[in-house]
Amino acid sequence: MKKKLDRIEDKVYSGERITREDALALFASNDILAIGKMADLRRSQIAGDDVYYSYNLNVNPTNICALRCDLCAFSRDEGDPGSYALDAAEIIERVKKIAKLSHGSLFEVHIVGGLNPAYGLTYYEKLLKEIKKAVRGVSIQAFTAVEIDYFARLEGVNASEALRRLKKAGLDAMPGGGAEIFDESVRKRICRSKIGADKWLDVMRAAHNAGIPSNATMLYGHIETDEQRVEHMERLRALQDETRGFKSFVPLAFFEKNTRVRRTRAATGFDDLKVIAIGRIFLDNFRNVKALYTALGIRFAQIALEFGANDLGGTSLDERIVNAAGASVGSETSERELVEIINGAGRKPVRTNSLYRAGNSGEVR
Repeated sequence: MKKKLDRIEDKVYSGERITREDALALFASNDILAIGKMADLRRSQIAGDDVYYSYNLNVNPTNICALRCDLCAFSRDEGDPGSYALDAAEIIERVKKIAKLSHGSLFEVHIVGGLNPAYGLTYYEKLLKEIKKAVRGVSIQAFTAVEIDYFARLEGVNASEALRRLKKAGLDAMPGGGAEIFDESVRKRICRSKIGADKWLDVMRAAHNAGIPSNATMLYGHIETDEQRVEHMERLRALQDETRGFKSFVPLAFFEKNTRVRRTRAATGFDDLKVIAIGRIFLDNFRNVKALYTALGIRFAQIALEFGANDLGGTSLDERIVNAAGASVGSETSERELVEIINGAGRKPVRTNSLYRAGNSGEVR
């Protein structure tokens, strides 16, 4: 195994792309420090020492969802206890309130929600326009590929047209949710009603071609194998070679509380670090890798900065989706704490928006 790691390390030092077999060898290794060293080198080659964070508000307009995937703890049927549907006025009021606390022009609104037929393309066009009108300079990152596909089908248009209309209304970027694991045998067990991997990639291709950059996620730590993880990353890397439209890779640890999926592999800190590090090494065409403190916890996310990550996510005010599945380690935090964590790791904190446009680097008032 050491000889394999040495060969992979030689590739990383020379800036060479690693193979599928190399990635599997890294997953099979327990030498987490060697893997971390490679990932940190790749990070320095690609992204330098800046660590990004955003001041953002999470808006989840409704948890009423037509899919009700087994992996989801957030969704409800209409009329269920805990189901809700916010109206636009409530959302705008919340956006205005948080914007006043943001102490700067770089303020992001992050919007994802359930597939509710009452919340279609026209509704969201109006909402985006109202948000842009309410807060000068706000950036909007919104709607997974699953949501875009749903809006398009409700409206009787294709995804490209739906994206064009949303961009015109104020959509700046997209999150990467809904990717889960691309292997269809896994998807049939954890999210059988959700669009397939090919459709997810097609929607992202359309978004990138429309000038809408996006994140790319991978949900790990449930029933997937290492081979399925690597296949997932291979498909992301191939689309990034084609479009260059992915802003960042976002590994998402699975939390099983309140879901109907029972994990078949242990959730460990080593595994979290491996996924982040191997993602950084393998996805050599992604500039940014997120270590979301909302899932990892703020101190563990700080350690992930030594394993290839260069983005801790945002303040995530009013985050509900991961919280619903039991990720209580860090549902939201202050800008000051994010800056302190980044400084404590010896890196440079940079406040950014949905498009990685920077400003107010490390300034906290």
